[in-house]
Amino acid sequence: MRSPPTPRRRRAAAVLGGVVLAFAAALLRSPAAEAFAPPAPLPPSTSTSISSPSSPPRAPSRLAAAASSNSPPPYPVRVAVLGGGNFGLALATVVARKGVPTTLLVRSDDVASHINERHRHPRYMSDVALPRTVRATTDASAAMGDATYIVHAVPVQYTRSFLESVKDDIPNGVPILSASKGIETSSLGFMADILKEVLGEDRSYAFLSGPSFAREICEGVATAVVIASEDLMLADDLADLMAGEDFAVFTSRDVIGVEVGGAVKNVVAIAAGMCEGLGLGTNAMSGLVTRGCGEMRRLGIYLGARPSTISGLSGVGDTFGTCFGPLSRNRRFGYRLGKGETPEEIRASMTEVAEGVDTSIALVKMIKERCKGYRLDLKYPILFGVAEIIEGNMKPLEGLKGLMNFPTRMENYDERY
Repeated sequence: MRSPPTPRRRRAAAVLGGVVLAFAAALLRSPAAEAFAPPAPLPPSTSTSISSPSSPPRAPSRLAAAASSNSPPPYPVRVAVLGGGNFGLALATVVARKGVPTTLLVRSDDVASHINERHRHPRYMSDVALPRTVRATTDASAAMGDATYIVHAVPVQYTRSFLESVKDDIPNGVPILSASKGIETSSLGFMADILKEVLGEDRSYAFLSGPSFAREICEGVATAVVIASEDLMLADDLADLMAGEDFAVFTSRDVIGVEVGGAVKNVVAIAAGMCEGLGLGTNAMSGLVTRGCGEMRRLGIYLGARPSTISGLSGVGDTFGTCFGPLSRNRRFGYRLGKGETPEEIRASMTEVAEGVDTSIALVKMIKERCKGYRLDLKYPILFGVAEIIEGNMKPLEGLKGLMNFPTRMENYDERY
């Protein structure tokens, strides 16, 4: 018979339960840096105070103070969202649910009228009701003229031409949050490169990523993302602006890490979809996705990313969601490739952009241009293989068989220890 718990065991269980509950509440209800916070101190009678002059506590931002007191923000916040696709609608919904006036910049007057009159998009997620504080317009000046923040949700391959057409309407100094993921095929640049080239370096930029399907966001399903910026005060303010009970926002300074994760995960998802379309089973898909994350880590570290970012929400986290989630466009594209359709046939029938298709080709070109070393195709076999299949140089089954026949080496041969 088990002996009754001693007072010491009961105290330990209570402390452990409190830590678990505090962690769960912090994860889903409050913005924080994307790292574990130190545990709460013990009661005064048993704790020792330790101060660290190198990392003083940050004061809460103005938005956080306003949110905690249920008072309006200290200045009239307005948000403009560029792009009326699924993810633009989702981020507009997140902000508008916080009571912030939000304007969607769309291409069609009919779409704008439909959103303003019926509070739904006529094509994308048309069964989802948008908050009434979301308005739509085709007038770039009207959308952005008084914006406090601008959210960019236009696909990467269309970003440069779009921004060139509206840059004169973007107020000086207004920060921009990019939710687009991928690599531009013409310049082989990430979103940070495109934004600075078109709009200059006299404003702050931030980049949102993580496992976040638009429909689930709109339906209020619990979601966690990360916002990276070289300006951490901007990242904190954006986190305070967007975070809610069902939308946790963490912050990071590692912009390149977040961008690498957002680009590579879509290519890995195409490979995972092909694996499923070919009927190769869970073992094969799990191994492929894991090896794909290894290639993401290798590339990210080479370009200056932190390993912790690659293993976080914007890297491995987003990869898991995109590879295994039923709402992933890139996974569906790969699945249809595995079933025998051509890239041209799939593109012609899709109403949304699968960013990983163009990114796969740009990614291989970028690796060849920036990464020096012997046999890059052996260091990035999944990324190179997907590009070969997209370009029609290889069949999906040939590519996946090639991976299985890959020479046996150390799992992570590039590690020092």
